Amino acid sequence: MRKILILGGSGAGKSTLAKNLGSILNIPVYHLDAIHWQPGWQPLDRESFITKQSKILEKERWIIDGNYSATIDSRLHPADTIILLHYRTIRYLYGIIKRRIQYHNKTRTDMGKDCPEKIDWEFFNWVMRFNQNQTPLIYQKLNQFQDKTILIFHSPSQLEQFLMQLKN
Repeated sequence: MRKILILGGSGAGKSTLAKNLGSILNIPVYHLDAIHWQPGWQPLDRESFITKQSKILEKERWIIDGNYSATIDSRLHPADTIILLHYRTIRYLYGIIKRRIQYHNKTRTDMGKDCPEKIDWEFFNWVMRFNQNQTPLIYQKLNQFQDKTILIFHSPSQLEQFLMQLKN
């Protein structure tokens, strides 16, 4: 595992997993949200986002968390390990609400500068529909790769067992 891509719904724990894996495997971690979101929740322009992402992908080792379907193919191809956190929708909702409470009026370390945690109606609906709209597309893309390690976790307890095995 040298180039790891982590996918999954918002609130699943992608960033936390990335940090944990980075610590265990001593691999640099890159959060796409921290790259994409500029101060005040302003999105980085597409070309700059692609350029910054490309520079990361050129590195020998990386862990990247984030979906960003418009650029997912450029991350899937060089990745040797792809992790999908495919949880039930209620788990994603729990995660975003917990995060909102925990980081009230604060910006997470895995988020762009000056982007305090928030939940708006558009984001809530996106999370609600992730398994319906996004997950099938992710599986479609994953099915194209037979030469990669693809790990799919359906619960946080499955993921925790995996992390415990890596630590030993």
